[in-house]
Amino acid sequence: MVRLDRIYTGGGDHGETSIGDGSRVAKLHPRIIAGGAVDELNCVLGVAASACPQSSFQEIIFRMQQFLFDLGADLCTPFGEDKGEPNSCPRIKAAHATRLEELIDDYVAQLEPLTSFVLPGGTAAAASLHHARSVCRRAELDVLRLSEIEPVNHHLLVSLNRLSDLLFVMARIANDCGRQDVLWKPGQTIL
Repeated sequence: MVRLDRIYTGGGDHGETSIGDGSRVAKLHPRIIAGGAVDELNCVLGVAASACPQSSFQEIIFRMQQFLFDLGADLCTPFGEDKGEPNSCPRIKAAHATRLEELIDDYVAQLEPLTSFVLPGGTAAAASLHHARSVCRRAELDVLRLSEIEPVNHHLLVSLNRLSDLLFVMARIANDCGRQDVLWKPGQTIL
C-alpha cells in the first residue's frame, strides 16, 4: 500500500534517490532515466486522453496509465529481488503484451492498409497519440539501455514495443479511421 503524507523529504537534494528495494542510486542512473521516460509517457497519455473525444479511447488510455504505473514499479525494483513475496511489486508478464496485441488487431481491422508512412498529425487527438507513441519509443530505448548493464524483466521491453504500436493504430483511428492521416510524400519537400 502506498501512503504519501509528505511530498518533499529532502532525500534527493544531493543527486540520489531511492528505488523499489530501498537502495539509493544516482538520479542519473539508467534505471531512473528509464523510469522518468515511463512517467513522461504517462503524463503525455493524460494529455492525449483529454484530446480524445471517443470515450472508449479515454477508457483505454486510463487503463494504459494504470498499466504504466505497474510497469514503473517493475522497472523501479531490481529484477529478481522481490522473490514472489505477497507485497512484492507487480511484474509485467507475457499476458500484458498479448492483451496489447489483441487491441492492436481490433483496431487494425477497422483500417485500410497503409500505402505510405504517416506523418504525426491530423486531428488533435491523433497528434496527441502520435506524441505519446514517440515518447513510448524513447522509454523503450531507455529501458533497453538499462538492460545492457542490469537484468531487466524482458516483458517490459516487449510491452513498451507493443504499446507504441497500439498508440500508432489508435492515432490512425482518431484520424477518422485513417481518412485524415497525413501521408508522407517522398521527395516533395519545399526546403
